[in-house]
Amino acid sequence: MNLSRTARSTVLTAVLLSATALALPAPAQAAPLPPACQEALLETFDKFPVVDFTVPDKVKNTMLAEVLGLSETDQQVFTEQACAAWNSWATANGQAVAADLDTRYRNAAAPVCNKFAKSSLATIKKYAPNVPAETRDLEKLAKRIWTDSMEKLAADATNADCRNAYTTAKAGW
Repeated sequence: MNLSRTARSTVLTAVLLSATALALPAPAQAAPLPPACQEALLETFDKFPVVDFTVPDKVKNTMLAEVLGLSETDQQVFTEQACAAWNSWATANGQAVAADLDTRYRNAAAPVCNKFAKSSLATIKKYAPNVPAETRDLEKLAKRIWTDSMEKLAADATNADCRNAYTTAKAGW
């Protein structure tokens, strides 16, 4: 398993399972992952079958840049126990999370950046307290990646609505 796959799992967790960066290319450096983390990478996207919820390309790219910069220390939170707990939780809650994301996304006002930020943040707030305690170190890392990404997106946004949406999302989780 390589760093990009590790990064993808982190991003997915950060957006509480919005499957942000699962389709992005892998870097040359490899970092081994426990089997449960490999399973999370291969199956989590399927466990959260969103229909309407969309992650803008700028968000994917910004979050990917953040996760590609993870230190070896950061990567150590990907443990067998944490990923196994995540897999169980995702299996049990994925349909509900996906439905919540889709509903919130459809009901949020345009533009897409606002729809993404508002629906993601509301779903994170709703479901994060129920994620197993064994995943808390993953969640802390995901939260840092989320906050740093939203800060960069807000700073780079040329659209005032997007800037406000990302600023609110940064502070909200």
